[in-house]
Amino acid sequence: MARILYLGGLGRSGTTLVERLLGELPSVCALGEVVHLWQRDIRDDERCGCGAHFSACTFWRRVGLSAFGGWANVDVERVHALRDVVERTRHIPRLAGSGLPAAQRADVREYASYYARVYAAAAEVSGAAVIVDSSKHSALAHVLRWADDVDLRVVHVVRDARGVAYSWTKTVARPETDGGDEMTRYSPGRSALLWNAHNAAFGLLSRRGVPVRRIRYEQFLTDPRAALRELAEYAGVPVGDADLAFLGDGYADLRVGHSAAGNPMRFSVGRLPLRRDDAWMRALPSGQRRLVGAVCAPMLRAYGYPLNPAEMLQEA
Repeated sequence: MARILYLGGLGRSGTTLVERLLGELPSVCALGEVVHLWQRDIRDDERCGCGAHFSACTFWRRVGLSAFGGWANVDVERVHALRDVVERTRHIPRLAGSGLPAAQRADVREYASYYARVYAAAAEVSGAAVIVDSSKHSALAHVLRWADDVDLRVVHVVRDARGVAYSWTKTVARPETDGGDEMTRYSPGRSALLWNAHNAAFGLLSRRGVPVRRIRYEQFLTDPRAALRELAEYAGVPVGDADLAFLGDGYADLRVGHSAAGNPMRFSVGRLPLRRDDAWMRALPSGQRRLVGAVCAPMLRAYGYPLNPAEMLQEA
């Protein structure tokens, strides 16, 4: 049974950075956002984190052969149909319940089985004890709870909602499409509502007995070495000082990875600066900052974020 470290939260919360650093640890294999594997990789043949197109990546070829006898044997239409039936935010209340109707349970487990086969094959090909999936989607995490052959452990990555909102307003190219596409953009009001919904969904998951460890993006970057030690212990991976040698004072030295999808940072190789991105405090218009702060105030307080940005600057 594959042990899965599932990184969850709303996009633009720092999950790709956490994934890349976890992927440098021994016995850990980071796969990127597996939720997009079916369309962006199998169908669209976008680029793997190693830079090669998915179809040309040796690692993913081996995973496909092990999991399905080759990616051509995956019925992507069936995966999409199951996704539409079970993996939607509106289905979370039912997925978070103590039981499911027989027909829905069968669909949920069939959909989860596609992921379980990918995880198990990646563990076999890489020799890793822990597989990292940074799909983020709260609904998928709830689906995986019902899988019989997945040892699921969730890392709930939280970032200040105002920083997330500002990030969603920026235009970001998707290098994996060779310049032909951009990442989705949301208005601050829309991202605030999504921030509340997705983060609350992970609270529901923890109440159903799934191990959930919450980390704050800002605190993670304050001391990445200590944060990685804690996450490694949570994942059941022994880590020594030598295993963290890739971390320096304010930077990380990254190797080539094989993430299936995600933030453009997944293509970064070599020395990557590690610093908090607090540009939102100056760049997000005050009206939008107040709107997001008001919509997200209860959960911001619950996660330990001050509502006054000036206090955040003092913490930094």
